[in-house]
Amino acid sequence: MRLTLYSSRRELFRLATREYPFPRGRVGGNLNLMSNCLRQRFWVLLLALLPITTILGPRQVFGQTPLTVPNGLPAWTFNIPDKVQPPTAPVTGLVHVPGSAKEYDAEKIAGNANPPDWFPDEHPAAPRIVTGAVASSDASRHYTGVAPMACGSCHLMSGQGHSESADVAGLPVEYFVRQMQYFKSGARKDDVRMGPIAKVVSDEDVRKAAEYFAAIQPKPFVKVIETATPPRTYIATAGRHRVLVPEGGTEPMGHRIVEVAEDVFRMNVRDPHTGFTAYVPPGSVARGKALVESGSAGKTIACAICHGDGLKGLGEVPRIAGMQPVYIARQLICMQNGTSAGLAAALMKKVVADLSEDDIIAISAYVGSLAPR
Repeated sequence: MRLTLYSSRRELFRLATREYPFPRGRVGGNLNLMSNCLRQRFWVLLLALLPITTILGPRQVFGQTPLTVPNGLPAWTFNIPDKVQPPTAPVTGLVHVPGSAKEYDAEKIAGNANPPDWFPDEHPAAPRIVTGAVASSDASRHYTGVAPMACGSCHLMSGQGHSESADVAGLPVEYFVRQMQYFKSGARKDDVRMGPIAKVVSDEDVRKAAEYFAAIQPKPFVKVIETATPPRTYIATAGRHRVLVPEGGTEPMGHRIVEVAEDVFRMNVRDPHTGFTAYVPPGSVARGKALVESGSAGKTIACAICHGDGLKGLGEVPRIAGMQPVYIARQLICMQNGTSAGLAAALMKKVVADLSEDDIIAISAYVGSLAPR
């Protein structure tokens, strides 16, 4: 049976309920024709009534690219692929990364449900919610098969992720669980990925993921460089990553942070041993250090009061040292504009209230330049 994907559910209902002409002729022929028409009408109506996730599958729904930057964020904080893409050769066949004895079929690890585990000896045994097959939960929800988006696909098996996702390595378990509750309730808004994911995973799976990532020690993963002329970049369709343009060259920095992978191929196959370079405006690190350490005469509050010495975390308050600068900036702005709420974010309201975008860039640059442990 061949199915055509229609542009809207309304179109499916129109097709299902329209009048079908039955030509006059032999009774047997008419009955056969009527049977075929009714069968067609049944399948079209069924498709119209099915949840869209049943028709398209979870990978497309959870991984779709938004058309606009969400939450009132500055454009540089949220990657949306450029309309014009330089020609690039697709990654195909078996792939390898330096230092790993593993190999994977590029096509099988390209989606969000089957992340490669290049260095399994560097982390504890991973639960299925991280590796891809969702564990069964309570009696009211029995998940089988493949997770909509396995944790390890965006956050990597190391937990340190890419610039478009969070670094969750070493986060306190209760902090992790609480953030997932905020995503589920909508207090912390992410309608594209984490919100939908949080609504379908069980509390049991959330805690298993939290315990797994909490046991991993983060490593230096980003290098911060001050420059007025970063390399020219574009946002690639694959993974929504910022990468260098093939012809090279530089461009004005302006008021932003530019993060690019050290090795695009290794990043695309989710190698946790290849990190990022964050280009920031000149003077950002020193200015950020002043804001972070002293609050700059009341502009904000010293970060170590809550985040501990070296910003490596204190109790249930998370580490922020060594995290992706673009991610830190995105979260500070979301707390400022209210799209990241909840009790923990409420404690940050006064911290971020008077920060300008340049202040946030400076703080993010300095925090990202610190050793994570």
